[in-house]
Amino acid sequence: MLYTGKSILDVAHENGFAIPAFNISDWAMFTGIMDISEELDAPVIIAIHPDEVRHITTDLIPAMRARAHRSSVPVAIHWDHGGTFEQMIQAIQAGFTSVMIDASMQPFAENVALTRKVVEAAHAVGVVVEGELGTIGANDSYGESGAAEIIYTDPADAVQFVQETGVDSLAVAIGTSHGLYPSDKNPELKHELLSEIKGALGIPLVLHGGSANPDSELAEAVKRGINKINISSDIKVAYHNKMREVLGTDIRLREPLAIQPEPLAAMKVVAAQKIELFGTAGKAPLY
Repeated sequence: MLYTGKSILDVAHENGFAIPAFNISDWAMFTGIMDISEELDAPVIIAIHPDEVRHITTDLIPAMRARAHRSSVPVAIHWDHGGTFEQMIQAIQAGFTSVMIDASMQPFAENVALTRKVVEAAHAVGVVVEGELGTIGANDSYGESGAAEIIYTDPADAVQFVQETGVDSLAVAIGTSHGLYPSDKNPELKHELLSEIKGALGIPLVLHGGSANPDSELAEAVKRGINKINISSDIKVAYHNKMREVLGTDIRLREPLAIQPEPLAAMKVVAAQKIELFGTAGKAPLY
């Protein structure tokens, strides 16, 4: 079912699990994520950030909505890391059921003002809003951007931010970074800070930069109150590495039906592992 009018994260918040938000960048990836979510009876968030929107175009969103309506599990279609009010209006008009406005690099007052403006517009038509406070780091310059230095979310600021904006969920900075971690960098999440923020807010919390983090770190984050974890690089690496392997040097391979099944299967293995790790498998009947 296509989840509209209420945050898909509310049930996760009430029942102590996290929903993966898988960033997709083509129709095949979308259908593969839908298939594995249904196989595991797991609610899912299909995330598309502005670069991906430019690639697939918003013309594809009605088809995604139609597939979601037929689904046996709850599905939200989410605009990830929107940077402007105009983008958020574009997302609403295109049929996204959830949007993220990311003004985290702006001064606090400007972040509040823009986020509140988006909330007012989105809530008027039943679209839920995610905001961000604090900054997510950047491991590389490819794909989703991030800050050169992580600014951790302050719990007191978070309370004020939620009160003044009315966001449905909040992305918090507790030590993750976008992209793939280099071999000499080991992410260490500030779990005590997460617990403090969760206790102060009592709303669904979001973790960006979830790819390549140790399972133990992510499991603990879910235990302490994270309800949505963004996964992009992990599934794309699995998908495209297998595609390179399948293509090899055989110049005769040209049909997607011959090329894509194995890459999709590899992607689904990674996605299934995240669904199990986050405690999402089997949770669709809660909705």
